[in-house]
Parts: sequence; C-alpha cells; structure tokens
Amino acid sequence: MAEDFRGDDDLSHAGPRAGGLAARALDLARPKPDWLTALNPEQREAVEALDGPVLVLAGAGTGKTRVLTSRIAHILAQGRARPYEILAVTFTNKAAREMKQRIAVLIGPGAEGMSWLGTFHAIAAKILRRHAELVGLKSNFTILDADDQIRLLKQALKAENIDDKRWTARSLAYLIDNWKNRGLDPKHVPPGEAQAFANGKGGALYALYQERLKILNAADFGDLLLESLRLLRENRDVLREFQNRFKYILVDEYQDTNAAQYLWLRLLAQRSDPSALQNLCCVGDDDQSIYGWRGADVDNILRFEKDFPGARVIRLERNYRSTGHILAAASHLIARNRDRLGKTLFTDGELGERPSVAGVWDSEEEARVVGEEIEQLQRQGHSLDEVAILVRASFQMREFEERFITLGLPYKVIGGPRFYERLEIRDALAYLRCVAQSADDLAFERIVNTPKRGLGESTLQVVHEFARLRQIPLMQAARALVETEELRPKPRGALRALLADFARWTAEIEHKPHHELAEQILEESGYTDFWKQEKTAEAEGRLENLKELVRSMEEFPDLGAFLEHISLVMDVDNKDAGERVSIMTLHGAKGLEFDTVFLPGWEEGLFPHQRSLDESGRAGLEEERRLAYVGVTRARLRAKIIFASNRRIHGLWQTTMPSRFIDDLPADHVQLVENARSGSDYGGYAQSRFANMDSFGSKYETPGWKRAQQRAGEAPAKKPPTIDGEVVGRADGASGFAAGARVFHLKFGPGTVAAVDGAKLTIDFDKAGRKLVLDSFVERRD
Repeated sequence: MAEDFRGDDDLSHAGPRAGGLAARALDLARPKPDWLTALNPEQREAVEALDGPVLVLAGAGTGKTRVLTSRIAHILAQGRARPYEILAVTFTNKAAREMKQRIAVLIGPGAEGMSWLGTFHAIAAKILRRHAELVGLKSNFTILDADDQIRLLKQALKAENIDDKRWTARSLAYLIDNWKNRGLDPKHVPPGEAQAFANGKGGALYALYQERLKILNAADFGDLLLESLRLLRENRDVLREFQNRFKYILVDEYQDTNAAQYLWLRLLAQRSDPSALQNLCCVGDDDQSIYGWRGADVDNILRFEKDFPGARVIRLERNYRSTGHILAAASHLIARNRDRLGKTLFTDGELGERPSVAGVWDSEEEARVVGEEIEQLQRQGHSLDEVAILVRASFQMREFEERFITLGLPYKVIGGPRFYERLEIRDALAYLRCVAQSADDLAFERIVNTPKRGLGESTLQVVHEFARLRQIPLMQAARALVETEELRPKPRGALRALLADFARWTAEIEHKPHHELAEQILEESGYTDFWKQEKTAEAEGRLENLKELVRSMEEFPDLGAFLEHISLVMDVDNKDAGERVSIMTLHGAKGLEFDTVFLPGWEEGLFPHQRSLDESGRAGLEEERRLAYVGVTRARLRAKIIFASNRRIHGLWQTTMPSRFIDDLPADHVQLVENARSGSDYGGYAQSRFANMDSFGSKYETPGWKRAQQRAGEAPAKKPPTIDGEVVGRADGASGFAAGARVFHLKFGPGTVAAVDGAKLTIDFDKAGRKLVLDSFVERRD
C-alpha cells in the first residue's frame, strides 16, 4: 500500500489547481480510499481540507480521533508530505499510541516513519536535545520527576535560609510550574508575582532553581516546553529548520493548550516565506475546556481565526455516543455560556430516555438512592462496567464507597485511590490510631515527622534500637529517650512536644466528642496548616477530604468504633471483583463514556464550586458549566442528575440550593423524579420551574435557583412552614417544638425531640438514632 502512495507523488504534489479539469476528472473517477468512504460529510470535509489553517470543532462523541488519523493517512496517500514531515501533537502518551496504531491500520508500514507524532513534552524534548547547547544544556540532559524537583527546591530554600515549614517546596514548585506554563522565565515574571512567595523572594528562588538545573545538566517537565520555546525564539536558523521540516502540523485537544504550548505552536506554524500557506489543523472543542486550574486557556481556541486569518472552521456536530434527549439537554446547558464558538450536537439515533433530575434529603440518602438504582440496573442485566458516578469534589466519594461496601456492590475509583487509601486520610487515621492505642508502632512511625518536625532517620533509628532492646512500643521508648541525653537537643525537644500533645489528646478521649477531638488533633498537630500552606488545587481537595473524614465520625458512638469500621472497610479488596461501578471526578471523566452516568451534588457552592466563582468570576462559572456539559455527555443511554437539600460543608450542616445549571436544562428533554421518601422541599420547586420555562430556560428574568433562594428567605415572614396543612413552625423563625415532644419525620420515622436551637431540632429517632433536622420537615405526634 505504501508503494501505491508514492505512485501518486507527481499529481498530488502539484495540488488540485495544477492539473486543471483533467486532474479533477481523474480524481473523481479514482475509487475513494476506505478511510474516506467510512466518514460522514463533515468528517470527510475536515479530512480533505489540506490547504491552509483549519480548525475542526469536534463536539463530544463526534469522532475526532477518526478525523485526525484519516487526515494523516490522506496527506500521505496524496503525497503531500512524507511521514517524517508531519508533526502531530497530542496531550497524552495513550492518545499518541492509539493514533499511531490507527494510522498503521489505515496505511500499513508507512506509519513507522511518523517520528514526530507524540505529546507536547515529548516533541519539545526531542527538539531540545538536538540543540541543547544553545540553551545551556548538553544533549544528554536529565529530565527530573516531581520528587527530584521538590528535593532541589528544598535545597534552594535552605540555601536562602527560608523556613520550609511556612514556605514549602511544594508551594514553590506549584508557583514555578504556573510561570513555566505561561512561558515566563525568571527575567519575565511580573514584579508583583515575583514578590508573592517568601516575603518577596519568589523570583530570586526561581532564578536560583534554574541556575541549579543548568549546573546539574537537568530540566524539569515545564522546562521541556519553556527551554524549547526559548531555543526557537532566540535562534532564527533553528526555527526555520523546523518550520521548513514540518509541511503539516496537527494538534489534538487544542482547547487544553496553555500559554507556553500556544506560543510554541505559533512559532512552528509560521512560514519563513510569508506567502506560504500555514498547513495547521487544530482539533478541539471549546465546550470541553475544563482545565483552566492547571493553566489551560480556552481563549487559544476562541481566537484561532484571528491568529490565522482565512482559517477554515469545520464543525463536527453529529454525535455517535448519546441519545437525542441527552444531547438536547447538554446543548441547551452549554448554550448559556457566552465565550464559545457555537455548535449544537445531534444524533441520527433514537431520543432514548430523558435525563432525570431528582432531589434527596442529604448525601446519605443520595448514596442510598444511587445504590438502589444501580442494583436495579444490575438485576435487569446491565453491566456494572457501564455505570459511572461523576462527582465534582473527591470528598463526595466517601458516602458512595461506604454504601457500596454495605451493599456488596463492587466498585473502583478512577484516577486516584479509594477514599480511605488517600495520603491525607491515612495520615489523619495514623494520628487517631496513636491516640486510641499508643502501642501502634506503624501509625506512630508514619506521622512522627509528618508534618516536618526535625525528626529524621537518625532520630528514629535511635528510638527503634531502644524499643527493640527493651521490647517496648516506639512511643514508650520515645518517652524514655526524651528524659536522657541519647538524642540531640533539637530533635529531643521536638519529640518531647509531640509526646506531650499525644498525652493531652489521649486524656481528652473521655471528655470530648470524638469528631471534635479529631478536628483538634489535626489542627494542633499542624497537619491542617501543612496542607493550607501548599496553596495548590490538589491541597484544596485534600483539605476537603479531611473535613469529610471528621464529618463521617459523627455517625459512630466513639473513636474505637470508628477505627474498627475503617479497618473493616480497608479490608475490602475489589481488585479481582470482575465488573465494577466506576467512581471518579468530573475532571477525570473527560474522554470516557458509559451507558449510565450518575451526576450527584448539583447544588450551589458545590457545583458550580464556590472557589471557582470567587477566584475567576464569570470565567470560572463558564468553566464550571463546561464541566457540567462534559459530565452529561459522558452518558450513552441514561444521565441521572441529583441534588441534596442538606449537605455538610466545611463541617457545618447547610440547607443547599439546587445548582443554577439545573435551570439551564430544557424542560422538553428532562424528566423530574419525585422521591416520596425524601424530605426535599425542592421537588415542587423543580416541577414548577420546568412547567413554566421555555425550551431555552429563558422565560424568567430571575433564574429558578435564585427564585428558590428568595422564596426560602421570604417564606418564614409570610407564614410558618406546614406539612399537610398542619403548622409545624413559627413565623418568627423560632421552633414550635419543645424538648420531649414526639415527632415524625418522612425519612427517619418517629422520634423524640432532645434539644431545640431556633428552627433546628436535635431528635432521637427510634430507629435512625440522633439526627439534627429542620423543624419544617417533622410532624407533631403528641
């Protein structure tokens, strides 16, 4: 087949204009290759548009990978370029391997010559090694991993006498990576930003770190693009070499490019001859740009036509994944974003089931309802491998994991460990185990120097040797050693302080609720502050997980019962369980698809996430809406959206409002599910909202989520809350209940009021135990 391609060189190199009518007639008469006949009209247009800049707006499930691979095959078949004259850039090694395999299927051995197909960083590293000396490196430079980078930054902090407990190496690494993603070397960091670390030393530390990298003949991951960019900018002859080498440039997932990647591509796509066409094809979807928090800039794809005048924009809108109702819901949802190029997904298939929207009482009921629905699907013969739960924040996973363990429902967490296996959770549990049982050597060894206390390996070795000699636990050995001179003064003082903390915490077990004690331990140990100082997106998630851990403890009578429960949970092993439900974050779900997708937690403050709104305003809101769009379009057959009326946020129970994204869904394509067992007050809100909304959700000037907030604030002033016409509260906001009153709750059943705090009641339910509920959701049973 490769020989046939070479046989077309003379005609195809001349281009379609050169051969005139005869060439066109010959082209029409020639049988079309298999890769063209398998394409729909829009895909084929994208494959055959070989001249000039092209932007392929590929919606979710529209076959973008097929277009990319077919386009490369077509370029080679037409003799427009040799394999090594094509630059094809992806974001992951997996995508690069898949692309190369598909091209091999289409054209055979010719794919082996695609030596410039790879990730951004792989291609940049290849360019850099060819001319490393021009940026102060040798061609055999080392690429540092994240751990090596942290070690080197710690050395820089130490050299500058900076307290690495207050100003951590990880925080500095995050800051430097951010600068490198924006294409900023130490000389070009804005003065205001350079002052943002270690009392104004951020820029100087960056410069010191880069100098140290050169001495070590090393580059970190961010340097691969930054130094490659500098190489091309400062050496015009090298830039021309690669501009002339690559006759065609193709880029996958263009919406996810950061500033450095964008600038790097712009340089390579330019031509030394200004009259020459820029044969650049970028494939992406502005509606799926969801990685702004790690540097991706959606503006890169939005300004493509401005960057490359005369660019051709081809929209792939025919979806091969989801049913009609799902696509309609997703399209109406994303249409509310202002900053987008615009497209509407459609399918030639069936309408299918409508996406459902359901309200539940709290996260516990949310997990129960989802578990029951999955069991029902399983009984109907649906594979668990085709079921996914997509959450906005990782702390939401815990409720589902525990519920599935109770049900014996096998599951897997995609993109990370299970909740109780996460680093921060294991550390927190180690502290609690040491308080509950001082002889737990494994737990003590894990956290004795976490966070850093100056208790290094030499100190621990002395403690270990003494413990083995006396055959006693490590903590007991440490207590003896702090009273002698075997340890140096500084580590001895740090160890004495830690042991005093454990003694104080242990004494509190009998006097303080165990969840409050856990929060105290995490605060006083410095562990919470340790993650607060990281100032990274990952650290924010770890702090949320710690809060969820503390919250979960309230369900147990004491610390011992909680730790026993954790031991049983950790003992469950799903590695060889066969079919399993997938649990993951929405960010981790991009590129995946499932028959059934559950989307829990659609509430204001959680989704859209309050931090995104606070930090980025409308841009943050639009990225959150794109994330919702990605979530809905993961579903092939069923999409199930859930919101809770109450959720524990930052350690406090809060009455929550349905996400504004629910207002963006079209009434004609969404089904409202009334949950009779739920105490949710929003079933009626949702029903009325959909009943009075036009197909674009734009009839009301005030969105439904805001109307719900207004109604919640105004209702007490108008009349007391009622259930079935009976008054169960007072208009002044005070509760109409007193301690000792018998009540009935729709979810928890009968119980006795134990305490009253305004409209909040602490109730001892006959079967559900003690719960904190709002008075408007209980009925008097005197």
